[in-house]
Amino acid sequence: MKLTRCLTALAAAAALSATFAASAREYSVSTVLSDAFPWGQAAQKWADLVEERSNGEITLRVYPNAQLVAGDQTKEFSAMRSGLIDMAVGSTINWSPQVPELNLFSLPFLMANSADLDAITQGQAGEQAFAAIEKRGIVPLAWGENGFREISNSVKPVKTPADLKGLKIRVVGSPLFQDTFTALGANPTQMSWADAKPALTTGAVDGQENPLSVFDVARVDQVGQKYLTLWHYMADPLIFAVNQRIWKELPEADRELLRQAAIDAGKWEIELSRNGEAKRLEDIRARGVEVTELSEAEQQAFADATRSVQEKWTSKIGVDLVEAARAAVAK
Repeated sequence: MKLTRCLTALAAAAALSATFAASAREYSVSTVLSDAFPWGQAAQKWADLVEERSNGEITLRVYPNAQLVAGDQTKEFSAMRSGLIDMAVGSTINWSPQVPELNLFSLPFLMANSADLDAITQGQAGEQAFAAIEKRGIVPLAWGENGFREISNSVKPVKTPADLKGLKIRVVGSPLFQDTFTALGANPTQMSWADAKPALTTGAVDGQENPLSVFDVARVDQVGQKYLTLWHYMADPLIFAVNQRIWKELPEADRELLRQAAIDAGKWEIELSRNGEAKRLEDIRARGVEVTELSEAEQQAFADATRSVQEKWTSKIGVDLVEAARAAVAK
């Protein structure tokens, strides 16, 4: 009798284990930066919320440093669309080669501050950007933020477009970045972030542009970047997204769980990123970096020098989308 009860209990436990194994699912999540940065923390927060809210039935395994695409962040979107990556917290910059509409956020001097960025992402322009992503086989769920990008170099302070003349500046793999820095008289040099620090160390390039969080955590000041200019020339939003095939296979309740967790993780990370800006800047200054803050007139000089880039790229991005973004900023 005892043996029978024991066997019955073991069978029940085995059945329960099999049921859990069948229901438990694991998905890959790609990010370009690790959780030492707000970007990587956004992905991990998403994973933690999903784990908690699904009672462990859904696991998001985060793969930082673009390791699922061998360090080439511009291939992340294509890899997710083909199913090699299940989900990602990616940058509009890195996805823009496959989704031209996302170049909107890289238009130089379109946005002056976080209020302008929020007006775009949370309004009609943001909806249009999400629609463009979905049209290409990826389901966007929520916004995050890598921050406004500032410029640094190892040669001299930059206060005017003339100060950039001839400087070799590392840029990401986007033709829009090439056009922007060419218009400013610099020599833009395309390379991945993995290659950028060695190039800065050897002097193969003079400077780079990135949000303060990247400059700070990656200790870019240690590779000769002694001069930093706060020019807020473009923003770098992040997007939480899922491969469309996987999304369609999920039950509606799981979709809602993933979406709400992404929205909550995005809001959490945006607040974290913005609240940390002042301390980052203080730490950067304390390490001996000379920080230049532009006056309104100095900022306008850079905007004027890149106006032709905005005009050239408006048709490539979409006139309606750019106009929606400008209208949001104007309000």
